[in-house]
Amino acid sequence: MNRTQLGRASLNNSNFILFVIVFVIFGIITPRFLSLQSFQGILSNASYIGIIAIGMTFVLLTGGIDLSVGSNMYLSGVVVSWVMNSFHAPVWVALISGLLVGLLFGTVNALAIVKVGMLPFIVTLSTMVAGRGLALIITQSQSVGFPQAITNMATSKVLGFLPVPIAIFLLVVLLGSLFLTYTPAGRQLYAVGYNTDTAKKAGIRSDRLIFMTYVVSGVCAALGAFVSIAQVGEMNARYGSGEEFNAIAAAVLGGASLFGGVGTVFPGALIGTIMLQMIQAGLVFAGVDLYIQPIIKALIIYAALLVDSFRISQLARLNRRNIIPTR
Repeated sequence: MNRTQLGRASLNNSNFILFVIVFVIFGIITPRFLSLQSFQGILSNASYIGIIAIGMTFVLLTGGIDLSVGSNMYLSGVVVSWVMNSFHAPVWVALISGLLVGLLFGTVNALAIVKVGMLPFIVTLSTMVAGRGLALIITQSQSVGFPQAITNMATSKVLGFLPVPIAIFLLVVLLGSLFLTYTPAGRQLYAVGYNTDTAKKAGIRSDRLIFMTYVVSGVCAALGAFVSIAQVGEMNARYGSGEEFNAIAAAVLGGASLFGGVGTVFPGALIGTIMLQMIQAGLVFAGVDLYIQPIIKALIIYAALLVDSFRISQLARLNRRNIIPTR
């Protein structure tokens, strides 16, 4: 392998290299971090944000962004609580109710972006504010509780060893990865994100694909909320606030590009989600001050964004080198 091939391989796997570096650093700082129990806790705590990050990856592939996922989580959680506490509905009915709220969120975003032509940042920022405002009106800013039927899910296990939150997360990873890898629509998403105009000239129905990604993001946010409330058992007025930042960070740490056309669910979003939670857990294990932790986490994510920008520019330069001029 020559230097150019080695450089290309390093750039293409920069997210995995960063994952290993973070893992080794925290493992050296605090040996407790390397225990099996610690890793299971990291994966369990990362489950809900990982589901949201998968939906965010779909959006980022088109060069868009979804800032409404946090408010989506809050409003869908409020509806789940209302359905179960007021009507004593079974868990599956509450789950469908929450997913319908997420579907509505995604559809509203998609209609404004695709049909009206508004910028994704403006649209999802608006629905973020409106969605949280509506949820606050419903709850009157009071905490919302959930019956034991939902909270029991956090401790239940599939096949006797796999916690339900992790099982749901891995199922979404599998479905998302299969869609992007093996379906024509999944492969076309990359073309749309890389160059929308060229994709349209090639006959790809880019508007339909972009519409679909925001619906997927909305549903994933609602499902992530369902997993989260099963773990925490209640919500307050701040619930979901800032989760859009965590979802974007997890997707980017996994190799997704904010410029579109680059990103995967497996291993990308999976690694990025675990890495994000690994940073959080590592800082706790290391005894870092609670008020300093967000600053350190933000700096690590900022460094990852710099690496992403550098990776894209260097890959473009390497590709230009390999272009053989025609005579």
